[in-house]
Amino acid sequence: MISGPISSLSIFHKHPIYTTRQLGQVAVAFLLFGKNTEYRKQEGEEREGMRAHSLAGNPVTLTITGVLLQAAFVLSGFPTTLTLERAFPTNHLVELNELRYRDSFRHPRILQQQQSSVASVVNFPVQGTYDPYRVGLYYTKLHLGSPPKQYYVQIDTGSDVLWVSCSSCKGCPRSSGLQIPIQFYDPSSSSTASLISCSDQQCLLGTQSSDSSCSGSNNQCSYTFQYGDGSGTSGYYVSDLIHLDTIVGNSIPANASAEIVFGCSTSQTGDLTKSDRAVDGIFGFGQQGLSVIAQLSSQGIAPNAFSHCLVGNGAGGGILVLGQIIEPNMVYTPLIASQPHYNLNLLSISVNGQTLSIDPSMFATSSSRGGTIIDSGTTLSYLAEEAYEPFVDAITRSVSQSVQPLISKGNQCFLVTSSTPEIFPTVSLNFAGSASMNLRPQDYLLQQNSVDGAAVWCIGFQKIRGQGITILGDLVLKDKIVVYDLGGQRIGWANYDCTMSVNVSTMSTGGRSEYVNAGQIGGSSSLQNECMKMILMVVVLQLLVFAGFS
Repeated sequence: MISGPISSLSIFHKHPIYTTRQLGQVAVAFLLFGKNTEYRKQEGEEREGMRAHSLAGNPVTLTITGVLLQAAFVLSGFPTTLTLERAFPTNHLVELNELRYRDSFRHPRILQQQQSSVASVVNFPVQGTYDPYRVGLYYTKLHLGSPPKQYYVQIDTGSDVLWVSCSSCKGCPRSSGLQIPIQFYDPSSSSTASLISCSDQQCLLGTQSSDSSCSGSNNQCSYTFQYGDGSGTSGYYVSDLIHLDTIVGNSIPANASAEIVFGCSTSQTGDLTKSDRAVDGIFGFGQQGLSVIAQLSSQGIAPNAFSHCLVGNGAGGGILVLGQIIEPNMVYTPLIASQPHYNLNLLSISVNGQTLSIDPSMFATSSSRGGTIIDSGTTLSYLAEEAYEPFVDAITRSVSQSVQPLISKGNQCFLVTSSTPEIFPTVSLNFAGSASMNLRPQDYLLQQNSVDGAAVWCIGFQKIRGQGITILGDLVLKDKIVVYDLGGQRIGWANYDCTMSVNVSTMSTGGRSEYVNAGQIGGSSSLQNECMKMILMVVVLQLLVFAGFS
């Protein structure tokens, strides 16, 4: 990677025969610097020396002046000095037709090698925020069917299955307070859709995790889900195409499609029927067989890992990719095996560096206790009953001299004269493997309103009675890279500004480790897309320029 501005860059063209990759790199220079690019020939060199059949001519120096855009050079892998090698011997006379013929065989071979050897990073756009007073959920956009139609679905690591509302749905909202269009999936309008029968292998796989069931009357594979908030949905399974935005080597965006099984919702209840936060469905990112991540991974299309980075302030949004975000400060803790959710081994909680007196078994996963779960489909966060009071008491004691405690609607709150919560202590959630998740005050507090000019901050962790379960939702997960390495059966995290771009790899610790793609996703993605579109045009122009010399 090149850092900082560069005022001058020289590229030495030893020979006027170029490979496709070399032309692409030269084209980037033209794209970035435009009018500041000029050719200088060695003194005494004649125009005839540039002809394709005269390969022994003097070098041509391409001098580029201007400010180097770091993101664009990361995109193109452009070095400070590039030496271009011959594609053919000096005594070989090459016609343009022969070059085109040679490349026509080479390009499919390259693509075939890439597709057969490595999975691609898949990028999903993210909208929404954790703020329960604004949106209270994060969602992404999918394209399903043929022709493809667009659907907005909530990102949920606490469930397995992707489902969208069907045209025959009862109780489904018809509009959304999120200002997004509501779309209904109709299998009959997609030329690639097919129903899943009870004898289908995918349906049998779903029955093992209670994600599917069968009715003997119509031999149709169906489902019924109940969520923790009391809402529910039921429907049947279909198979259809999902259209993906993938990133291949050197951060080149590409389109792909894959056949997946997902739910077609015919009935919804509870909060799912409300229009204030209505979306088209739920995108389950669990690890069971019917999850999209499991299906794409088994087909070799995507790695057996995914990552998200959810923006906690402003308009929200963030990053969601199939692949592992690479960040030097990541810490990892093992997943607890054979669990339906992403269960972790939480050992203790510390406030201002002091470990609270909580029996670690209160966080354990067992036949009688739900354990500690990571769930992006939960807005707030929840503590097991035995841990809640010690946690709240420790926070209250640490700020008792600076704020005025009060109870608001059953929640522990504080009147704070400053508009920011920096006077509150840091909190550490300490997991197995010496992995600590360090929480800022805004990762466990919510600002509700103000009283006589003083801000009211409330503890965002809620108490769960009688279930022995701790759930870490978006309140905690925001402003962090979170990596779900399913191949390695571990979860990692690092505090991060999620408005920035990230590096993503298809590496999985559970299989062949390959940093095939260090693609940049996020803040610079729009720049990359525009650059790649323009690069193709510039390459064509460059070919015409060189052809003009021959």
